[in-house]
Amino acid sequence: MKRLNKTLLAFAVVPVIFVGCVQRTVYVRQPPPPPTAVEPAPDQPAEVVTEAPPAPQVEVQVVAPGPGYIWTPGYWAWHGRWVWVGGRWVFPPHRHAVWVAGHWGHRGHGYVWVGGRWR
Repeated sequence: MKRLNKTLLAFAVVPVIFVGCVQRTVYVRQPPPPPTAVEPAPDQPAEVVTEAPPAPQVEVQVVAPGPGYIWTPGYWAWHGRWVWVGGRWVFPPHRHAVWVAGHWGHRGHGYVWVGGRWR
């Protein structure tokens, strides 16, 4: 009987000891602006890059910052040399929006950037 009482006491006391020991921190961040198409202005010709872009990098897709966010994958940008722009989570402009990723299109003797867009 004493053993049963000690067991019941242990089950009653142990949870009370751990109550309040867990702290949950919630970070609220402003969602990033949605990606925009990286297209040249109508009066400017597209920059033609003669060097092919490298293969896409493998990215770690972290947990979404909240429900409804869409992952937009990273891409190579040309800034006098190839620079990787990492993917990110963005909130779409409307409920059924789909992100169409940008890509480097082969044009003539080089490559031009065709910007991503919401569809």
